[in-house]
This record gives sequence, structure tokens and C-alpha cells, in this order.
Amino acid sequence: MEKGIVFNIQKFCVNDGPGIRTTVFLKGCPLNCVWCHNPESKKIKPQLLYDARKCVYCGRCAEVCSEDVHIFENGKHIINREKCCCCGKCSEACFSEAIEIAGKEMTVEEVMGEVLRDKLFYDNSGGGLTLSGGEPMLQFEFAYALLKSAKENGLHTCIETCGFAPSEHFSQIVKLVDIFLFDYKLSDEQKHKEYTGVSNELIVKNLKMLDDLGANIILRCPIIPDVNDTPEHFKAIADMANSLSNISEINIEPYHPLGKSKSELLGVEYQIADLSFPQEETVLQWIDSVQSFTKTKVKKA
Repeated sequence: MEKGIVFNIQKFCVNDGPGIRTTVFLKGCPLNCVWCHNPESKKIKPQLLYDARKCVYCGRCAEVCSEDVHIFENGKHIINREKCCCCGKCSEACFSEAIEIAGKEMTVEEVMGEVLRDKLFYDNSGGGLTLSGGEPMLQFEFAYALLKSAKENGLHTCIETCGFAPSEHFSQIVKLVDIFLFDYKLSDEQKHKEYTGVSNELIVKNLKMLDDLGANIILRCPIIPDVNDTPEHFKAIADMANSLSNISEINIEPYHPLGKSKSELLGVEYQIADLSFPQEETVLQWIDSVQSFTKTKVKKA
């Protein structure tokens, strides 16, 4: 029975592929994007989230924790995250919902049981299952089993991927995926290393391989102010789409600072905390800039 680590199952999604969908978010990512809006997805293991604004300092979490993770001193709630085994006892005891465990082990049957509850909505809207993360390809066997089960149940499937995974895994999974929502974050290799932690060489290789295999691909392009909102990158996005045969659409994903608040819950630093939502006028300019170089449809994600 295949198992994996899931940190969210989000229903009635309309931006993760066609129709009404259920998006299953898997833990773990090989990239470390400075703008990541799901920082709780980076590590493959479960993690403790703590919201100090909700904490009433009742001490119940400390009472049930056998690892001394929660310490109350001088009116402060101190969390020793290195000791935390993410058993979930503190989260269950916290009536103010200040503590949450991001990520839990689930079987394919458990996940699909949740997904298939809404099959009627998928059938009526052309929707289905989307795998996201993190990077779902990091849990390849689990992702493969989920997609296989989805197909056996007649579901349309999408996978959101950064493209950084063994090429042979993509070649194996392509037959189970109706649409690849493929990230194209930075066209400049050095900038890609600087802002994500890895080269884009393997990513581009996998993108071209999927195109050669006839996969239906939507390019998803996060645009981050002062990082990749440049004319050169906009043209590179269009050039990439123009060089391939199966790019059905280009999605522009404007930066949003959701990752800042989530990083606070994780107790980690958010590196670009001074950025805010771009103006809608600016986003439209980005879209127009990319569209000026290609006939492929460009739209806001």
C-alpha cells in the first residue's frame, strides 16, 4: 500500500487546471525559491506551525508534550522545534488552534477517498485531480500511484511541477497526466541558481522532453518584482513557448506575500519580506509584454 506525506487537500479549486478540481499538496521540494508561498511544503517531513496571535498561554501543549518542545517562561511561549517529533498531541490539545502540524502520512486509498467524493462536480465541469506541492515528483512512487488511481476512476489529471526531477520519472508519468502545469521561473541560469538554489538545466531538458513526448503543457511563470520582471525574461518566456510544439497556454503568476506569514508560523526567516502585491496595472503590462512576442495565449493564473 503506497504511502506519502500530504499537507493539504483543497477542494473546489478553479485555478489548478480546467473545471472544478481537488488539489492534493505533497510535502517536499528540491528547490528553495526565496518567494515560495508554501514554505511549509519545502521539507518532506511534517512540521509544527505556531501562530502566536492565537495563543492564550494556557500551557496545555506543554502538559501533553513528552519532548519538552513547549516552554513557558516570563510570559513567553518558547518552542524548541529541533525536539519536535510532530506527533500532533499539542495540536490536538490546543483549543485556540494556535498549533498545527503541516503534513501527515496518507495512503493512496485515503487520498482518493477524499478526492472521489466530488466526482460528480468533476464530471459536470471537466475537472478532476491536480497534484501540487512542494514538488509532487519528489514523492514519485506516491504521485504515480495517485495519478494511476485517478485514471482508473475516470478522472482528468494535472500535475504542478518545477521540472526538477529525474527525466525517466517524467517519461514514466507522462501517460497518466492530461496537463502539465510546468513552472518556468527564471530563464537566466545564474539567477535561477541564486534565487532557487539549483540550475535550470535539468528543468529545461525535462520541459523539452515532455514536449517531444506530446504532453499538453501550460507554462506557469511566477513574476517577482526586482527579480525577474524584466523585458529579457518576458521575451525568454515567449521564446521558450515558441520553440516548443505543445505549449497550450502561458500563465503569469504575480507575486503574493503569503509565504511571509507562513514563514512566521514555521519560525523561519522570509528573505523578501519587503515585497507586496504588484498593482493590477503592472500585471497587465507583464502579460502584454510576453504576449507581444508570441501567438500562444498569455493570461493571469
